[in-house]
Amino acid sequence: MKNYAVIGASSGIGKAIKDQLLAEGHNVYATYLNNNVPSEANLSKKQIDVRSEFTLDLSFNQLDGLVYCPGAINLKPFARISADQFIADYELQCVGAVKCIQQALPLLKKSEDASIVLFSTVAVQKGFNFHSLVSSSKGAVEGLTRALAAEFAPKIRVNAIAPSLTDTPLAEKMLNSDAKREANDQRHPLKRVGTVTDIADAAHFLLSNKSSWVSGQVFHIDGGMSSIKL
Repeated sequence: MKNYAVIGASSGIGKAIKDQLLAEGHNVYATYLNNNVPSEANLSKKQIDVRSEFTLDLSFNQLDGLVYCPGAINLKPFARISADQFIADYELQCVGAVKCIQQALPLLKKSEDASIVLFSTVAVQKGFNFHSLVSSSKGAVEGLTRALAAEFAPKIRVNAIAPSLTDTPLAEKMLNSDAKREANDQRHPLKRVGTVTDIADAAHFLLSNKSSWVSGQVFHIDGGMSSIKL
């Protein structure tokens, strides 16, 4: 039994990761913003807004893993995005992760095999129209991943997952009709968008000791989008 913190565990990928860890009998500290996380055995929870001041109140003697899941997909033409909107997106996607990691770091250092998992996006490396907000902030997350992996080695591993479009509440506007779903399926070499299980399974691997020789990596779990051209 290990101890994990899942930041943003009320829905989508975060919920799937939380559910997998609980199913294996681990202790999980889960945070949520608007949608409460149902009470379960081995689960502690707290409502926080990562864009504001908060305290995680972790009660573990040590922490074996932390996953940061909060995010946004705001797609707009660059000319219509204010500087304040860029700052707000960066606060959510990157600075929120920094705050959580800084608070959890003393407990992560007490583990013999600690792992941090962050999230980027395929859009950082590919370059898509109207993705300047998310690509900028997630690009910072990729830089943070590699810098922390170097700084925390060999005690704590740090990796990121860069998905393509995944069927979560965040992507609802892009998948809310049969025509949109079919169009987005066909954009991927594997002819479907991702599922929460696709991404949660990758995060689970990175949290486990099966990835004990993996750090500083950005994994593209994206249906072939980043590397295959048909």
